[in-house]
Amino acid sequence: MQKALGVHESLELHELLTFKNVCLTKSSTMMGLVNCEELRGLMQQDVQATKQSIQQIQNLMQGQ
Repeated sequence: MQKALGVHESLELHELLTFKNVCLTKSSTMMGLVNCEELRGLMQQDVQATKQSIQQIQNLMQGQ
């Protein structure tokens, strides 16, 4: 049984979700400008990790 989130918790999750979406957009956009393969690989890992974080936050928000 999962407890409902408080209003402040919902707002904080929404703020975090917005921040993660901005990070994802920035990393995805900047990858097109990077020539270094090692850096591009690190950025790709960041994109994947951020997508997972976004999914987890969305699941928390839907589960209330």
